[in-house]
Amino acid sequence: MKRTSVKLPDELDAQLRHEAARRGITISELTREAVESHLAAHRGRRRRLLAAAAGRSGHSDVSERIEEILAAEVER
Repeated sequence: MKRTSVKLPDELDAQLRHEAARRGITISELTREAVESHLAAHRGRRRRLLAAAAGRSGHSDVSERIEEILAAEVER
């Protein structure tokens, strides 16, 4: 496991410490959870937004098939 230093504003540091204490976990554990959650959410948003380019696909039936196109993106 790698060690990483992060500079936080005082208020955010206080919130982080309070939440870790409230949950009975270390600051490192809470930080890892937060970073993992953020990155997972970011990957999910990006993947879902790939359907936004459907209008530039060159297909003339995109407006008729938009529900099918969006459903396929959600399944991925």
